[in-house]
Amino acid sequence: MRKHLLLLAVLVVGLPAAGSAQEKKFEILDNSFLVEEAFNQERGIFQNIFGWSRDRTGEWSGNFTQEWPAPSITHQFSYTIPFAGGELPAHFGGILLNYRLQLFQEGKGRPAVSPRFSVILPTGRFFDDSDRPGVQVNLPASKQVGDFYVHVNAGATWLHGVRSGLTSRTNLTSPMLAGSVIWNTRPYVNLMLESVLTMQDTVIDEQNTGLQRVATISPGVRGGWTLNDSQIILGAAVPVTFTEGEESAAAVLVYFSYELPFSPNR
Repeated sequence: MRKHLLLLAVLVVGLPAAGSAQEKKFEILDNSFLVEEAFNQERGIFQNIFGWSRDRTGEWSGNFTQEWPAPSITHQFSYTIPFAGGELPAHFGGILLNYRLQLFQEGKGRPAVSPRFSVILPTGRFFDDSDRPGVQVNLPASKQVGDFYVHVNAGATWLHGVRSGLTSRTNLTSPMLAGSVIWNTRPYVNLMLESVLTMQDTVIDEQNTGLQRVATISPGVRGGWTLNDSQIILGAAVPVTFTEGEESAAAVLVYFSYELPFSPNR
């Protein structure tokens, strides 16, 4: 846990000074696995993203996201469909409808900033308490430092009416901090280290809820190709999750993205 918090501190402290390093072009952007990057889609381009992970107990989860400019880089709409399985039957989770504003584009001495607001819609398959209506907010910031990109996130998820007893329900609020460092080893090969800390609000009994620390550290790699206006990205990672300081799960994660034009006159 201390290593996790130290990584987040280094990312936050290093971000304002990022403009002092010589900047080099990254061919791959907006393709992180766990930490959101602060880049909206360009006019005329949309992105399809698929991620899937499985831990050593056989539990698995995945999601599909599609991002669209509306109509240009300033505004972006997207949706995310999560799904999971393992001990429980395969099922969908709460669907996210997302709006993201490109508040600042990256500049000299200034990170890109792109706040996101999401509405969570239950699917009607109540296999777990996360399938409840709610909202999610996130504030990502991104800055290049030479051959590295630094990404920092701060946000929270609020769920309404989670069951806390036979006849009672409660609302849950879970804050989140995240950060990552991405190393541009080659034009289309990046090494990644992502870190996410969630204070997971959980039901203790009918009268009480409590925050549980859930930390994930995930080393990974991504690579891809650009063909005219289309780009294909493949990636893999090994996220390790700790709950209240104890290792709870190690997993394998795979990632696929296909970005392509929908307008020939963009």
